[in-house]
Formats: sequence, structure tokens, C-alpha cells
Amino acid sequence: MKRNDTGDRFTYLTTTPIPDLILRLAVPTIISMLITGIYNTADTFFVGQIPDHATGATAAVGLAFPLMATIQAAGFFFGQGSGSYMSRMLGAGKKQEASEMASTGFVLALGTGLLIAGIGNLFLPQIMGFLATDDVSGLTVEMAQSYLRIILLGAPFTLCQFVVNNQLRFQGSAMSAMVGLVSGAVLNMALDPLLILVFRMGVAGAAVATVAGQAVSFTLLLFGTRRGENIRLSIRSIRFSGTILKQIVNGGSPSLVRQGLAAIATMLLNRAAGQFGGDAAIAGMSIVTRILMLLISALIGFGQGYQPVCSFNYGAGLRRRVREGFLFCAKWGFVFLSAVAVGCFVFAPQLVSLFRDDPDVVAVGKVALRCQACVLPLNAVIVMTNMMLQSIGKGFRASVTASARNGIFFIPAILVLPVFFGLTGVEITQTVADICAFLLSVPLAAAELKRMKTDVALSPHENAR
Repeated sequence: MKRNDTGDRFTYLTTTPIPDLILRLAVPTIISMLITGIYNTADTFFVGQIPDHATGATAAVGLAFPLMATIQAAGFFFGQGSGSYMSRMLGAGKKQEASEMASTGFVLALGTGLLIAGIGNLFLPQIMGFLATDDVSGLTVEMAQSYLRIILLGAPFTLCQFVVNNQLRFQGSAMSAMVGLVSGAVLNMALDPLLILVFRMGVAGAAVATVAGQAVSFTLLLFGTRRGENIRLSIRSIRFSGTILKQIVNGGSPSLVRQGLAAIATMLLNRAAGQFGGDAAIAGMSIVTRILMLLISALIGFGQGYQPVCSFNYGAGLRRRVREGFLFCAKWGFVFLSAVAVGCFVFAPQLVSLFRDDPDVVAVGKVALRCQACVLPLNAVIVMTNMMLQSIGKGFRASVTASARNGIFFIPAILVLPVFFGLTGVEITQTVADICAFLLSVPLAAAELKRMKTDVALSPHENAR
């Protein structure tokens, strides 16, 4: 058989046994996700150590979260949209199309980042008026503005970092993607105490540390594109065609929807918790959300190891390998989350008290954590279904599954359940949303898996094109 344009990588991704292949690709992405989750927690910790202004500084960073989530959502939109299409094209032997998508997706993200940086800073006072209520102190708003001005200036680095990271992952270069992402995170964690506490830059120091880490990550990831068989970004490969734009929207919309709805859901959860339980309820629910995000980040890292396997083999017509990979990830993801769920249920009070040793906070947090632990294993099917649909180009269905947990089911639940059940309604909202999202995901996954029982592998001639 004639050697394919993608060479040894084609053989590696289409012939390596599925369990071995996914585990090799998943270990770096799991590490990346866990490190990212830990450094996000570290940011919050060091900001909370600012003398005399700890509460206001923590609130300022909290106010900035929705805008930061929006910037990250844009990065994932271009990264997932371009990366999944690239992988399918490489699997089909169409390296030129993959190269055009890589360069065009990068340029679109860079342009969007520059627009966000300029427009965001220009209208920052108006944005803060939307993010902060009248109850927020003037000093807190001032600190939030100081923080966001720097974060907005770093928007081009943020978007481009996520784009290149996803493109490397979808090509099977999980190690290069991990090194770039983790290096920036480590630098961020090292700079936080230095800039915030030693040089007394306050929240501005946290923002500088974040942008510096993202800039370093982006630079290292860019070098990663020039290693081995990875697609190299090139001005000559930029093509602003309807097909490319359509594929970016198709593949990136699920991530955009998921990230955007997560920000809205967090805002609604905080408001409901405050209304029915005050500050202690807000703190308790926030802690539980942080714990669950860290746990699910490991699952997402596992799923990200599956995504290049899924999209590449789907493009090559090896549908049974896509199916085998989904079942492998769903099975072991369920087993892992089941073990974790037992620990969360049994040690719920102790886990919550690690973050805030307040009886009122622990009382709310332990109930919410135990309720969510009961359905935590269901997330294995929910997450893997979303990743499979997104990676094979089923944009609409992937958007539906992506928005299920934090949108379609969560938002109505958080608006209705507390009205009838008070604080208990707040504590069980995510549990109800997860059950509904699982019931939605199962038939969508089953329908696709049924169609994948037979391979439609491309001929050697087609693969060599």
C-alpha cells in the first residue's frame, strides 16, 4: 500500500489497539486538565491572601469570571472547530485541506482576540455595570476593572493558545499539547505569590501572572506545530472559504454553547443560593462546584484522549474503531467516577471543610455533594457522547448534549426547584439536570453506535490522495 501523506501517524492512529492508543493520548491530557484545575484554585487562594482586601479581591475575580469564560469559549470554538475537521481530513488522507483549516482557524482566532481586547477595554465600564449589581462596593468594582483590563489585553494569547492546543491534540500530538499548557500553568502559579504578595500588585498581579502564563503556553505550543509530522501554520495556507467557516461553526459550536451556558448557570446558581440560604449557601455551593469541576476535568482529559482517535478513524472510514473507543471510555469512565463518588459521599463534610471550615457552609455543601455523588458516574456517558458527536462532525446533536447539563435542564431546574423546595431545591438542581442529560444522551449515542458496526474504510488509493 502506498505511503499516506500523514505517514507513520496514519498507521499509528488506525492500527494501534484502541485501549493502548487512548491511554497513551489520554495521560497527557488528563495531566493538563488537572494542572489547569489546580492552578485555577491557586489563583483564588493567593488573591484571598491580599492584606485588608481579601474578600473584595476574591469578589473582584469572581465578577470577572463570566467575561473570562466568554473569552475561553471563543478559544475553544475555533480550536475544537478547526481541530476536529483537521483530524478527519488527515484520516481521509487530505493533508492540504487540513493545513488550510489549521492556518485559517488560527488567523480567525487571532483576529477575534484582537477585537475582544480592543472593544472590551473601550467599553469596560459598561461591561462592569452589567456584571456587578448595585450591592457591590466601589472598591471591588475598581479592582475588577483593574484585573479585567489586563486579562482583556491578553485575549489574543488566550484564544490562540486554545486553538493551537486543540489542533495538536486532534493530530495525536498530546504530549506537545500537554507540555505547552502545563508550562504556562506552572509559570502562572509561580508568579502569583510573587506579584500579588511580594510586589503588592494585588489583583493586577494575578492578571499579569495569568497573561504571562498564557503567552508562554502559546509560544511553546507554536513551536510544537513545527515538530514531527504536525501541520505547520502558514500564511500561504489561509483560505477564507464558506466550507472552512461552516466546519468551524459546526465543530466549535458545542464548546461555545457549553462554556457560555456554564457561566450563565453559575450566575443563576449563586443568586438562588443567596436568596434561599445567604452567604453560607453561596459558599457551600461554590465549593461543591469547584470539587466536581476538578473531578470531571479528569474525565474530560480522558475523553480528549479519545477525540483524535474518534475523528481520525471516522475520517478514515474505520467506524468500528470509533465505536470501540467510545465503549472503552464510557465503561472505564463510569468505573472511575463510581469509585470517586463513593469517596465523595462518605467524606462529603471533610471535603467541604477543607475549603471553608464553617458549620453553615459545610451543612449546605455536604448535602449538595452527596446528591451529586449519587449521579456522578452518569457523566461518563454524557461527556463521551458529546465528544464523539463533536469529533465526527455532528454539530447540532453535539451542541444539544453539550448544553444539556448546564443549560437545557439546569437553567429551568434552578429557576423552578427552589421555588417549591427552598434551599433543598438549590442543592438538588445539578442532580436533576444530570439525570435528564443522561436520559437524553443515551439514545443519541445508541443511534450513532448502531451505524458504526460496519467499517466503510477508504481504499488505499483514496487514502493516498
